[in-house]
Formats: sequence, structure tokens, C-alpha cells
Amino acid sequence: MRQFGDAAEQRPVYLAIAHSIPDPMTDPQQRIDPLFIAFQSALAGRYSIDRELGRGGMGVVYLAREVQLDRFVAIKLLPPELSVRPALRERFLREAQLAAKLSHPNIIPIHSVEQTDDFVYFIMAYVDGETLAQRVQSRGPLSAGDGIRMLREVAWALGYAHGQGLVHRDVKPDNILIEAATGRALVADFGIAAIADEATAESVIGTHSANEAHSVCGTPEFMSPEQALGEHVDARSDLYSLGATAFYALSGRLPFEGTSAAQTLARQVTSAAPSLTVAGSHVPRKLAQLVDRCLAKDPGSRPANAQSLADELGLAIEKRRELPAALRAFVKRSGRMDGGGTLVSLMGALVTSVAVSAVAGPAAGVGVLAVSAGVIPVAFGIIAARRLLNLGFTQDDLRPAFRAEQESSREERSVQARGGFSWRSLVEGTFKRAARVSASAAAVLIPIAFIAGSSRRSALIGSVIVAALCVAAFSTFGYLVLMQLRRDVDIEFWSAVWTGRFGNGAFAIARKLRGAKPMAPAMTHRATELSLGIAAEGLFESLPKAEREALGDVPGLLQRLQHDANALRTRRNALQDALTQAGALAEHDQYAPVREERDEVQTRLRETVGALETTRLGLLRLHAGSMTLEGLTTHVGMAAEMTSHLDRLFAAQKEVNELLRLPKSFGNTLELTPV
Repeated sequence: MRQFGDAAEQRPVYLAIAHSIPDPMTDPQQRIDPLFIAFQSALAGRYSIDRELGRGGMGVVYLAREVQLDRFVAIKLLPPELSVRPALRERFLREAQLAAKLSHPNIIPIHSVEQTDDFVYFIMAYVDGETLAQRVQSRGPLSAGDGIRMLREVAWALGYAHGQGLVHRDVKPDNILIEAATGRALVADFGIAAIADEATAESVIGTHSANEAHSVCGTPEFMSPEQALGEHVDARSDLYSLGATAFYALSGRLPFEGTSAAQTLARQVTSAAPSLTVAGSHVPRKLAQLVDRCLAKDPGSRPANAQSLADELGLAIEKRRELPAALRAFVKRSGRMDGGGTLVSLMGALVTSVAVSAVAGPAAGVGVLAVSAGVIPVAFGIIAARRLLNLGFTQDDLRPAFRAEQESSREERSVQARGGFSWRSLVEGTFKRAARVSASAAAVLIPIAFIAGSSRRSALIGSVIVAALCVAAFSTFGYLVLMQLRRDVDIEFWSAVWTGRFGNGAFAIARKLRGAKPMAPAMTHRATELSLGIAAEGLFESLPKAEREALGDVPGLLQRLQHDANALRTRRNALQDALTQAGALAEHDQYAPVREERDEVQTRLRETVGALETTRLGLLRLHAGSMTLEGLTTHVGMAAEMTSHLDRLFAAQKEVNELLRLPKSFGNTLELTPV
């Protein structure tokens, strides 16, 4: 991977996996390296250097043992030919000291910054693992679940660093480490980071002079447009680089490539980034939209900050949490007609039709079989729907359940496809063509056989038809088997069955059969605001009557907050979808009101859910005796005041809808109505 500026081509550092690096204990060329010998002599008694891990424009990295604590560390040394230059020496020490102040579980810690004789260096923690780049190269793109978790941890790390006034400026797969034991992602190499509010920094680019005033440092494939232009960069530049890193991690491809660093940089500045969905990656739509937002050319169109990005990734994780057992069983087994009861029913229908044929003739037997073929699926659907209703689930719960199962299935099959046989698609295509040809031949020959009557020719044609049907059946079966390895045909079919008209009818009849019997409570996919509201209402109802009366209409307030949060969430998703569909046009000024409203809605959503959380915690504290009734009344009053502020946000809804030319029904579904 090409490097630019002071991030020259560099091997992964701080890793156990560095087998391509010469070992000084066995490699004679490494033993006679003058820098290695001189540096080890200066560190003798404190650190024992094991081998060189890599080097770049601003440092050489060694793997060493710290003698006193008997542990591995990584040492980054400023090359002596650079350390003699006061400006570079000062910059190296300044940035190392700034990075050493960072203390976060997802940032490689720097133990100390030191000078010994003419050597300037800092000591970092040693991590046993591999870089994200190595992970993708060896095992292919990350699954959506692993990708979301990794991106969230990196966003946490960047958010913390940004809060300390540091911009990394070289976020890329080579600078993200995956710890072998835990899978934790750690951000490494703040070696070219700059103070966030510093407009320029002294830097060396290739062989340019040290007095060059403008800094262009980083890696072309992951560099933000403003960084590529040498402009001032802030935290949003790191989010762009993280978006490019996410694109690579989830697709195995770079968003921008060129034959030279200059060409790659030009594309970063002028070309719109491709979407993950266009790249053919099987990732959830919301995750793809988050990556698209990070790769926006305009910094103002990117997430507001790293923490807000981490929050949105957290929502994605929440949506992907494990399904309840009842829904898992329905999606995988009990919602499919492949159980023993179905087989017994079909066998019974077949035996019954044969018996009827013997008594009343073949036509009656065929009629019984046809009726049974229609009645059995309907009866199965009603019974399965009623069983699910008795467990407290509805048809609406099946939609996210099937989607989650489909996403999980796609992830598993994408891993299988990377290790699959190259001839699979060829054989699948052959089966498909054979099934089409043989079925078409049988369809053409069947009318001819009827016309031919009972002649020898008709018998021959009948034999050909039987052979063609056998070939069609065999080819179709083989095609379905191979296609099932590539995509879960079963889950797609049953998802369409249960979320379509069949499911609507089955649940409607099942509800009528159940009558007014109350549904059991079910732990299923609930929005955060709904879960908080239910919990808070339960706590309120368990208070003494006098306290409930003193607090006022808390249930009404909770319902209003839930309603507002749901409307805000829907509005935010709709605005983001509209910007995503607009593509490159979304960066134009005409869409600025849409972007501003999206960010405002996101802020209000967070505040509304926060008000629900505060109310729930206040009720818990009131039960525990750690909060007074007056204190909780104050919280409730603040929450009630917040709901009144939301009217202004939705007042602009009509104007934005007209800008986007959205149908009236779109706006109507998002209007807030009193609860």
C-alpha cells in the first residue's frame, strides 16, 4: 500500500506477527546494522532489542524487552539523521508527549518519551495480534457484526483523542490493531498527529526541506479531501479516513485507487465515493449509509463527531442483538412446513385420495388431493400464527426476525463463498440451463402425446416426456442445492410467505379464533424509548397512591415522550435515506436545510430518550429512597418542558418535504399528535 509524506511504506508495528522482519539473533545483516548496534548500546541494561519491526519517514520501530519489568515493548526511534534537526526533534518529542497523555482502552499506550545520548525515542505497549489490513488480506472482509464492533471501538478512541485536542491524521487499516486474545481494536501511531486547532505544522514530505510551512501527511487511499489539499484539518478529517477504512474492511476494496499517489489524491478530492451497496458488500443498509456519510466530501455532511458516530453504531448493534428463542424457533423451524406433522398430513391426504379414487373414481381422488393440498398449508399457517400469538408475538415481530436471520445467513455464506470452489457457479449454471431445456421440452411434447393417441409414437413420446421430466427434476434439485450454498433460498421463501398475504390472512384468522384473550408479554425487538417507557410506567404504578397523585400525569408524559422519540427516529431515518438517494447532489447547498434538520433531529432524539432515561432513573431512586418527591417532580417538569420544544422542529417539516418533493402521506405519518 502506497504511503505519502512522512508515512512511508511501513510494516505493521507492535505485533507478534512480523515473521518477514530479520531476526538480529540469526540474521548477519541485521547484526551489523550500525544504527541497531549503536541504539542497543545506548539502551543496554534497560532494554534488550529483539528485532526491527518496521520503519517510516518519521521513525524506526523495534521490538524489545524491558529488562526491569521483563516484558515486551515497542520502541519508536527518531532516526539520528533527523534528530539532529532541532525543528524535527522538537516536533517528534512534542507529538510523542501529547500522545503519551492519551489513556484509553482502544489506544496503544505510550509508556514514556525519552532521550539517551543522541537518540530520541518513545516506549509503547506491545500488542499480540494483527493489523486490520492483515486481517482482511488473510481472511477476507469483516462480517457486518465484527465490522460494526471494530468501527465503534475505533470511533471511541478517536472521540477521546479529539477531546484531548489531537487529530490522528493517518487513520488506516495498518494503524488499527486487532488484539488476538480479545478481538479488541486499538488505534496506533499518533506519530503524525497534530494539535486540532493548529492550522499548519512543520513537516517533511519526501526530500523536501524542513522549513516547508504547510503539512500534507498521511496515506493517499485514506486521506480526506481537505487533507489532500493541504488545508486545515479537524476531527472530521479522521472520520473520513475511518469511513475509507470501513469501506476497505467491509468490502476488501479501496474506495479510491490510482496508478500514482497524485492520481489517488486527485480522486479523493474530485470523485464521489462509491457506496458499499454498489461494491456488492452484504452489510445492513444503515451501516452502509453511515459509511457513506463518513465519506462525504463536505466535512459538514459527515457525522458531527466521533462520539455521535459511535452512538449510531451502537444503535446498529442494538438492532442486531440476538433474537428471542420463540422467534428464532419460528424463523428456522416452526414457521416452515418441513416438520413431521406436515409430512404425516400429506401422507394422510395421499392415502385418502387413493381410497376415494378406488371408491368414487380417479376424478374424485384427484379432487380430494387438490383440496388437501390447499387446506393443509392454510391450517398449518393458522396453527403456527396462533401459537406465536399465544407467546406474545405478532406478525410485525416477524419482519425484523426474518431480516436478522437473512443478514446472518448472508454473512455466513459470504465466508463460505471466499473459501468455496471456483467451479460452483459453472455447475450451478449448467443445472439451471438443463432444467429449463428439459422442462420446456416436456411442456412441448405433452400436448403432442395427447394428439397422437395410443399409437407406438405416443408411447415413445411418453417415454421422452418422462425422461425429460426426470432430467428437469434432477437439474432443478441440483440447482437449488448449489444456490442454497450461495444464498438462503429457504429463508427468503418463508420470509415472503409470512410477511406477505399468506401471513396477513393466517394471523387475522388466528386472532379471531383467540377472541379477546390477552396476549402474553414478549421480550422482542423494542425501540429504546418503548422499553424505557414500559419500565418507567411500571415503576410509577407501583408507587403509593399519594405519591402518584403528587407527581401528576406521569404516564401521559411518558407516552408523549415515547411518541415524540418514535416520530423523531422515523424522521431522522427518512431524511438520511433522502440524502443517501441524492448521492453526490446531497453535498450541494440546496440540500443544506435537509442536512441541518437531520442533525437537529438526531440531537432532539438523543435528548428525548435521555429525558425518558432520567425519569426512569428518578423513579428507581424514589423507590430506593435516594431521591425526594420534590426532586423527581423537577425532573418530570423538565421532561414536560422538553416536549413543547419539539413543535418548532416539526413546523419546518412541510417545507423540507416540498424541497424533496415527497408525497403528502410521508409527512402525515411523521406528524406529532397529542397523546
